[in-house]
Amino acid sequence: MSEQIIILGSGPAGLTAAMYASRAGLSPIVLSGNLPGGLLTQTSIVENFPGFPDFVEGFDLMERMKAQAKKLGAKVVFKNATAVELSQNGPHIVKFASGEPLSARALILATGSRPRELGVPGETELRNRGVSYCATCDGPLYRGKDVVVVGGGDTALEEALYLANLAKSVTLVHRRDAFRASQAMVDRVLASTIHVAWNSTIHEIRDIATGRVTSVTLRNTQDGTLTELSCDAVFLAVGHLPDTALFQGQLDLEQDGSIHLTNPPSTATSVPGVFAAGDCADPVYRQAINAAAAGCRAAMDASRWLQSLS
Repeated sequence: MSEQIIILGSGPAGLTAAMYASRAGLSPIVLSGNLPGGLLTQTSIVENFPGFPDFVEGFDLMERMKAQAKKLGAKVVFKNATAVELSQNGPHIVKFASGEPLSARALILATGSRPRELGVPGETELRNRGVSYCATCDGPLYRGKDVVVVGGGDTALEEALYLANLAKSVTLVHRRDAFRASQAMVDRVLASTIHVAWNSTIHEIRDIATGRVTSVTLRNTQDGTLTELSCDAVFLAVGHLPDTALFQGQLDLEQDGSIHLTNPPSTATSVPGVFAAGDCADPVYRQAINAAAAGCRAAMDASRWLQSLS
């Protein structure tokens, strides 16, 4: 028997969709994915989500959203989809590494995004051995150490500020001569002890035969000179890519890999009964509040679509 609706992803988009779908009487099943709560759980302090004047931890915010969705009737299942079979006429099938597949008349895809890699020598080899994509996850491992953060957006600056409270030193590497982050974040970084390596990129991450990060080679973007910087860890915060590999060949995707929405602001995709919300379909804003709003729209779109079938 097919479910009414299955939601892939448990970040702000997925859980908001679950709330609205529950209130519509659709008894949604939420598949948590490989990162329950989404990327927001890796954010230390969230300052810009409405309703929290004293700010809130990213993990706590997502726990509250999950509790709210469950209270309204959503079922949150700690599973990660490994394959989907989307059909023009439905039902749509979701498969897992183990256990029986699930099918549903409607799907909401809220799979979010994943960290972008630099693609430089040493990055893959030293991942989890000094190369990290999450300061709040791995920062405490480098308390009292010298660390490097790469990036110039809000995420990079936030991670640098977080690490400044733990590490001996923080060097923020940015390829330009000005940050693209919000002015509030820029002011905080420039007023801190964080050293900024302007007009610089990572040329190589080195371990010098230790099996762990011991230094990085910086390349000056203006004159091409290379310099060596000793460090114990490198935290990469250079953006994200939509997590949509699961849908390649079955859904229309944009050039950047995000899910193509056929008629915005509708969340409908190229397959009837399949809707998308959040970072997996938003290459522009990628904010928690936008994802939550899109989750609301996706649930309403799915509910109306299901009603049209009866």
